[in-house]
Amino acid sequence: MILRRWRGVIRTADREAYRAYIAETGGAEYTATPGNLGWQMLFRDLGDVTGEVVTLSWWRSLDDIRAFAGADIAIAHYYPEDDRYLLERPETVEHSEIVESSLPLAGH
Repeated sequence: MILRRWRGVIRTADREAYRAYIAETGGAEYTATPGNLGWQMLFRDLGDVTGEVVTLSWWRSLDDIRAFAGADIAIAHYYPEDDRYLLERPETVEHSEIVESSLPLAGH
């Protein structure tokens, strides 16, 4: 199983709007892609009117991630309205192989 991790920075005031936007775009595309085992969106207030957003998605294989992200899976996958929200827009994402876990996802 592979964990895909992306992070960005938004205005704290945009937290709820961005959450809804990601649920409708990235979240919907994650769950519609065969091989996706689930996803989460995390928010951390940075204390300066901004917040860090992290999305984590779990996948059966790198090939499943390619079906979502394209041939170069290290390149971040963005949507048309992302520039409206994102103060930091990293070009890349991280992938980690999960070698041990107590989470139910590990059984997929």
